[in-house]
Amino acid sequence: MSTTGSKRPAQVSAARRRTVIDALRRGAVPESGLDLLATGLDRFEAALDAELDAVASGGSVFKAVRGEYGSGKTFFTRWLGERAKRRNFAVAEIQISENETPLHKLETVYRRLTERLTTSSFPPSALRPVVDAWFYALEEDALASGATEEELPGEVEKLLVARLAEVSRHAPSFATALRGYRAALANGDEATAAAVLAWLGGQPHVAASARRAAGVRGDLDHFGALGFLQGLLTVLRDSGHTGLFVVLDEVETLQRVRSDARDKALNALRQLIDEVHSGRFPGLYLVITGTPAFYDGQQGVQRLAPLAQRLATDFTTDPRFDNPRAVQIRLPGFTEESLVGLGVTIRDLYADAATSPERVRTVVDDAYVADLARAVGGALGGKVGVAPRLFLKKLVGDVLDRVDQFDDFDPRQHYKLTVASSELTDVERNLAATGSSVSADDIDLEL
Repeated sequence: MSTTGSKRPAQVSAARRRTVIDALRRGAVPESGLDLLATGLDRFEAALDAELDAVASGGSVFKAVRGEYGSGKTFFTRWLGERAKRRNFAVAEIQISENETPLHKLETVYRRLTERLTTSSFPPSALRPVVDAWFYALEEDALASGATEEELPGEVEKLLVARLAEVSRHAPSFATALRGYRAALANGDEATAAAVLAWLGGQPHVAASARRAAGVRGDLDHFGALGFLQGLLTVLRDSGHTGLFVVLDEVETLQRVRSDARDKALNALRQLIDEVHSGRFPGLYLVITGTPAFYDGQQGVQRLAPLAQRLATDFTTDPRFDNPRAVQIRLPGFTEESLVGLGVTIRDLYADAATSPERVRTVVDDAYVADLARAVGGALGGKVGVAPRLFLKKLVGDVLDRVDQFDDFDPRQHYKLTVASSELTDVERNLAATGSSVSADDIDLEL
């Protein structure tokens, strides 16, 4: 991902700047404010914005993002999620994992979706505010149609049935649970209302008394999850949201699960893609992320021929001519030049709020940022493409913070890069151990 040529806004609020810098200091991808860092993504913007607009108009889109570790997949999807949220989409990011969120159990994926659901106004989980807004919208529509206060409950029930007619063909318990939630609220039974809403969100082990009160039974299953997703999209649309943007992150972990679970997960993914393309989920923009090995290897997508056919994309041409409208898009990853460009962008963003901005820019000049980028890449076996997370963590936490707080601190004299095994991810640790004969000590930070 190229990051040269920053286009960040001239005016940045203190809160947005702090959110970004604090996340980088922890070695994490910021949850918001990614437009401050997202440069070099221009080639994707037009196509992706057009797809978001199509989804907002009632369409649905599936997108697969491919990139090696460190290429910026999480950054990219959160950046795209921010663009969706500015269009009044609800957003949910789900980490796929064998133990916590296995892809072949769609009921668990749906539960994580509702847990992680966020909007421009509400943090996770925004399920209850969305449902409450939906009932409010139904009441407003009923009143606008001439219903009196006495007629309101009956008219709202009619609208509920009409709006969820298609959903009820596949998952009638979705509408039943919504009725139970509304009835519990009307009776002042907050505990039952909360329990019914939890069941609606796919939570298991909801009290039997609450389920009986709402008229539903059992727990959500794999097939019911698709119907509930359809219902959630309807509720979102009628409550004023233009769509739902969902990310299934780190799908490549499927390569490490048992073969039977892997086959079920790959088939579930194929089923999701087919349902999206069939038009069953209007208002859904679904994204998955994975490594090239997942898309091209025999332990991943290629293991299921129908799935491989659906994701097939030509990447034999020059990356400059990749088609951003294709079902699968690739992130080429960082080069040394783009990593330095990102570091300079972060340095300038930090300096804007520093005690002495000019001192920060002078002491941590472009040449020093380049030296630090090479040193971190050397510590990771010379693999610059996997260095961004650690590089930015070191730049902010070890260098910029000290320059800002200590007037006599000079990183060229007082700082020597150290990389402890405990601060590396498994991938970074493996590269540091086996990637190259070059070590951090072999790279001189002196100018």
